[in-house]
Amino acid sequence: MKTQDSSGWVFVAPAMVIMGLVGLVPLLTVVNYSFFEIFILESRFWVGLEWYTEIIRAPRFWSSFGRSTLFSALILLIQIPLGIAIALCIPRGKFWVGITLALVALPLLVPWNMIPSLWLSLLNPETGILGRILPNLGWPDDWKLSAPHTWAVIIAMDVWHWTSLVVILCYSALTTIPAAYYQAAAIDGASPWQVFRHIQLPRLLNVLLMAILLRFMDSFMIYTEAFPINAGGPDGATLFLAVDLGEEIKAFNYGPSAARSVIYFLIIVSVAWLFSKAQGKLDRAGAT
Repeated sequence: MKTQDSSGWVFVAPAMVIMGLVGLVPLLTVVNYSFFEIFILESRFWVGLEWYTEIIRAPRFWSSFGRSTLFSALILLIQIPLGIAIALCIPRGKFWVGITLALVALPLLVPWNMIPSLWLSLLNPETGILGRILPNLGWPDDWKLSAPHTWAVIIAMDVWHWTSLVVILCYSALTTIPAAYYQAAAIDGASPWQVFRHIQLPRLLNVLLMAILLRFMDSFMIYTEAFPINAGGPDGATLFLAVDLGEEIKAFNYGPSAARSVIYFLIIVSVAWLFSKAQGKLDRAGAT
């Protein structure tokens, strides 16, 4: 009869303590603030669920939620297929693999707060490369006054920055496929699509779930990259959930901003829970 060995918790405990200090304590503080009207941190008054009710009933919240959901959907529809395609095209030679992966990973090395400045400089009509080329293709100089153009910039910026993560994850999964599978497929005369569908895609499923979850969470709460581009404009067209939250914090509305943070946290946790369930089903299917 097997007995469970709990000695592993001894090694996990320090990490759990640290995560509790840097994660759980601030979260509980924010939850506490969300039930108060706070003029200053030393002067607060209990309001209960008032902020939550006000936020949920506000059309502005649902508009921001819709924009964030649409943005995340577009990001996933672009980055996941593009990341898979690039990963499949990476050369198999050892020398070229290293160089290719290094080049692909370069955007991930750029600090988040530098990315919008970089793109704004590229789009500058006087000094930027894109700013000189795009007007010849019909790109307007006053693109910040156009919602579709502002969305295009933010989406292009996010795709440039984060597709590398999907590529690296997918390539790591593809390297685990034994060469014998490809040899058997070649003997059977399988087409490239059949190889992808029956050999490569099953190995990618677990990694893709992880990539989708990571990219959803990050894109759904985008702020650092989006706000400097157009500050939620034009006319609130890029006022995502996190941008709206940032405006509350800048206005020193501690209670409402804390309630918004808790709501956004619950949305992310719910999505992560759904993905964990999907991951469990894949693991059980693979075991059988």
